[in-house]
Amino acid sequence: MQLNDRLQTLVSYAAVVIGVVLGASGVVRGGSLFIAVGTAGIALKSRKFRSIEFYLPLAIAIALFALAIALPRGR
Repeated sequence: MQLNDRLQTLVSYAAVVIGVVLGASGVVRGGSLFIAVGTAGIALKSRKFRSIEFYLPLAIAIALFALAIALPRGR
């Protein structure tokens, strides 16, 4: 169980870092999707804590995912 939590944490933080790098390099939609997935992974890890510590980051991740999908292609 502890290994799964640690692996989930590492994968989530890696997704956030990849998202920031992609966003800084100009791939905003892909970066937003990676950040949303990483944030959701971090939020799911804290589901045994109080509800605001679980639902607020999860809601932000869902909103960011929806915003990334709704972004127009800027070419």
